[in-house]
Amino acid sequence: MTIYFVTQSTFMDDQQPLDTLHDIKRMMERSSRFISLSGLSGIVAGVFALVGAFIANGWITSYKTQDEDKFGDANVQDLRLRLLLLAGTILILAMASSFYFSLRRARKNALPIWDHSSKKLLVNLLIPLIAGGFFIMGLWYHHNLELVMPACLVFYGMALVNASKYTLSDIRYIGLMEIVLGIINLFYNDPAFSIYFWAIGFGLLHIVYGSMMWLKYEWNSK
Repeated sequence: MTIYFVTQSTFMDDQQPLDTLHDIKRMMERSSRFISLSGLSGIVAGVFALVGAFIANGWITSYKTQDEDKFGDANVQDLRLRLLLLAGTILILAMASSFYFSLRRARKNALPIWDHSSKKLLVNLLIPLIAGGFFIMGLWYHHNLELVMPACLVFYGMALVNASKYTLSDIRYIGLMEIVLGIINLFYNDPAFSIYFWAIGFGLLHIVYGSMMWLKYEWNSK
């Protein structure tokens, strides 16, 4: 009977190719994907969205209690403008927080914030967002306001799915959920009721997925 002895040096020699493969895999991921996206940015963006939804819901409720012709008279123009400015403010705050937390994570991991992967991420994110922006402007121009919020969710979801190829793959799932929410919202598209879809899609989903991403990718790196 032959007895084989595996020495520590033999085990280390066998382990070295595996370590090398892991290093190569990490290098390839860093070169092809923007991995500095922070889960904290999703959490903060979700909080901003919930605050915005709460404010918008208050405005709409106040308007409906004062005007019987809810979304058809000339007085609604003021409400529309305020809602548009509110949405723009929330978008700017969410983008600023996303840039800040991503920059902080990139510096912590000694990674560039602006490289080939981040450029691809931005381009693939902006294409559906810009197309959706013009589509929503068309809806606004033709007074199809009941379709604005569902369109926001659908095009935003498409942007996340499109950009997920160049960042954390988890982004794809939140994008798909945004699209599903937007489609459901099409069949329950009263502006007052759509606020709840807005709060779920841009608020709760961001907080839940941001928390999951932070725990998965950032908590253990502390």
